[in-house]
Amino acid sequence: MTTESSQKGKIGVLIEEHFDGTEFRRFNEYFPTQGYEVDYISHLWGNPELRFGSNPENDEIEYHVTVTTEVKDVEPTDYKGIICIGAYAMDRLRYQVNVRKGQKNQAPAVVFLRKAMATDNVKVGTICHSLWLLCADTDMLKGRKVTCAHNIICDVENAGAEIVYEGDATADLVIDGNLITGKHPGMVEEFMEAFVKEIEKN
Repeated sequence: MTTESSQKGKIGVLIEEHFDGTEFRRFNEYFPTQGYEVDYISHLWGNPELRFGSNPENDEIEYHVTVTTEVKDVEPTDYKGIICIGAYAMDRLRYQVNVRKGQKNQAPAVVFLRKAMATDNVKVGTICHSLWLLCADTDMLKGRKVTCAHNIICDVENAGAEIVYEGDATADLVIDGNLITGKHPGMVEEFMEAFVKEIEKN
């Protein structure tokens, strides 16, 4: 989504079907006011574009987005930061057509994110379930301090990350190097503000 205020560069948001509607709405509202263009990225399976819907609420899909940016055609360094949107979209982006024993996940979004995580000056953000995408390769999470939805604690810990707890819950927000993780969409405001601050440290 290009705006006249996008003079600071682009924030790439990885997205697929069943994305979180609250995050989608707030990303589109907040980041342009801070001077950043929001560019939605996905694997398009050879199509010029694909249309995705948000998680249904009361049997209704409130938000749709048409994506034209193929993840295989861009580099993490094209962006000031990369965000994995919440809900179940990131699980879909882990899918590989062909798999081989001992081979790292080769799904296009995972390959892209692997590069992003290895680039110190590119910030990577996740909220809620979206840390699932990083679980596709333990090298991306091993030894990193993170937070996430309670539902995926086991997945994240099995991938080698150290989850930060606050009492009987996971922490709201954790920053570890170039990785910014948020617990759930209820703290999307805090997450976005922290994400912009981290980008602008560079």
